[in-house]
Amino acid sequence: MPFLVHKQAYKMIKKSILILLFALPFIGLSQNASEVTIDTLYREDQIYFGVTYNTLIDTPEAYTQTNFSPGFKAGFIRDFPINKKRNIAFGLGFGYALNTSAQNLKITPTVNGSFDYEFLSGQNYQKNRFSYQAIEIPFEFRWRTSTAQSNKFWRIYTGFKASYVIASRTFFKLNNETTIYKDLELNPWQYGLTLSAGYNNWNAFIYYGLNAIFETAYINQNPLEMKSLEVGLMFYIL
Repeated sequence: MPFLVHKQAYKMIKKSILILLFALPFIGLSQNASEVTIDTLYREDQIYFGVTYNTLIDTPEAYTQTNFSPGFKAGFIRDFPINKKRNIAFGLGFGYALNTSAQNLKITPTVNGSFDYEFLSGQNYQKNRFSYQAIEIPFEFRWRTSTAQSNKFWRIYTGFKASYVIASRTFFKLNNETTIYKDLELNPWQYGLTLSAGYNNWNAFIYYGLNAIFETAYINQNPLEMKSLEVGLMFYIL
């Protein structure tokens, strides 16, 4: 009986070895095929979304930011590599943004269809903010350490972003009474410089506005030339 058991085990081992030897060429072919199918013309086309802390710059002395002012953005960027390693590229995208600014600038409509502006001081109001929604068109110069085999890499993306305002409103609350006005006198086109830098999905982001947010806004005949500054995080998903 022991001899019979050893003989059966020997046959099973022999059979396994023969199967392995038969399969080795196919394993090699499979590996070679995967190597051949590596995409040497890959792009870093990406869906992006970001969250930001918004503030205003070039503000008058009477201006104060009164609360946290968040921003949100999402969209898609098409990648255009310009070198053989494909780690340098241009990017052109399309997206959506919602930006909010909580501060002491009160905006109220006039009888002729325009708006009046005043800085509030010493008033015990609950909330005062304005917000706008925009279509974004980012254009980037992109450097990264990516390869065709890995999508985790360091990146530095610098560029220019233009935004077209599609909706805007102001929100004011005093003594539990709320007033909301829409279609503010914002510049229809907002534009500025951008910078994203980081590793993998996590990236620091900054936007520096180059033109004034308001198109026609005056206080005591002085134009309001406040610009937008956004600082936050940008996430890229392949």
